Amino acid sequence: MYFDYAATSPMKKEALDIYIEAASRFWGNSSSPHDEGTRASLLLERSRALIAERAGVQKEGIYFTGSGTEGNLLAILSLARSSGKKHIITSMAEHTSVHSAMSVLQSEGFSVTKLPMTREGIVAAEAVKASITPQTGLISIQHINPEIGTIQPVEELAVEAKKRGIFFHTDCVQSFGKMPLHSIHADAMTFSAHKVGGPKGCGAIYLSPFHALKPVFPGLTHEKGVRGGTVDSPAAAAFAEAAQTNSCLEKLSSLRRLLKQELKNSSIRWIEGPDSKQYPGVIGMCIPGVEGQLVMLALNARNMYISTGSACDASSASGMKAALAMGMSMEEARQFFRVSFGSETTEDEVRQLGQALIHVAKQAVVL
Repeated sequence: MYFDYAATSPMKKEALDIYIEAASRFWGNSSSPHDEGTRASLLLERSRALIAERAGVQKEGIYFTGSGTEGNLLAILSLARSSGKKHIITSMAEHTSVHSAMSVLQSEGFSVTKLPMTREGIVAAEAVKASITPQTGLISIQHINPEIGTIQPVEELAVEAKKRGIFFHTDCVQSFGKMPLHSIHADAMTFSAHKVGGPKGCGAIYLSPFHALKPVFPGLTHEKGVRGGTVDSPAAAAFAEAAQTNSCLEKLSSLRRLLKQELKNSSIRWIEGPDSKQYPGVIGMCIPGVEGQLVMLALNARNMYISTGSACDASSASGMKAALAMGMSMEEARQFFRVSFGSETTEDEVRQLGQALIHVAKQAVVL
């Protein structure tokens, strides 16, 4: 029983079928001028248009990458270096790739303000606005937190940034294909294929075509110089296909309510935001007195798969970034674990998960 969709999702049959067909029939280099290359290029451009339509952005601003991580790195470094200013605002709870980009920029003389979250898991818009200085050139705030599923006020922040002439980037890896993005008027957005049932090793970024941006690696030829390397056209086509599936927010909300019902009389603590600011498919939890790693191992022995945070942080304490950003102590943060649902999750599986978590919590009380 798989409850780790926020880490990755199984590839959808429709996407896999498209990938196999495209790899067999459209295997040319999309940059080659001959007919084989042209066929691959046409497929790639059709995929680009579908991704743009799903995100509510201009097709000319979509660039395919090798992952969401690479997308965050390329977008943030490009925007920051193009801004002409040396101050950046982000949050403590961003994905590791965002913090990596910030570290690179700090080594180049940029100053970075990393804001905490409220106790409800939200980066307060007023705190972001209060941190803006005349030297602020970039704001980067995620859309959905990957550990606890809280929805950040990115629409409001994008408007504020535009008003002040500041670039705004948002990591939409957890929201693309799951929630509407059309109301987020950002300068840059990041997407990932395997989070929505597409192939691993494929992602995309949106960089507004209305800005002249400096590429991270000058002189490259593929993807209009934004990202080097032959584009994986079959993967892009599979990504576009996977992203077309309608989101299942109503089902995810129902499953979340069911799990709450199963656990209502237990000691298990939910780490979440208000309903209006909560993506239902990602759930942060704690069992008081029990490390999240032990909960994960106990469930793993029952063939139930959860996580203790972002898979990219599984080997370090940074997997608890959201908990720490909310003001929890390290001891409390170590009790954190994450459950995440997907389109294939069933009510029976959620009931079994609830009973298993109650068993783990009761064992902890006995010990």
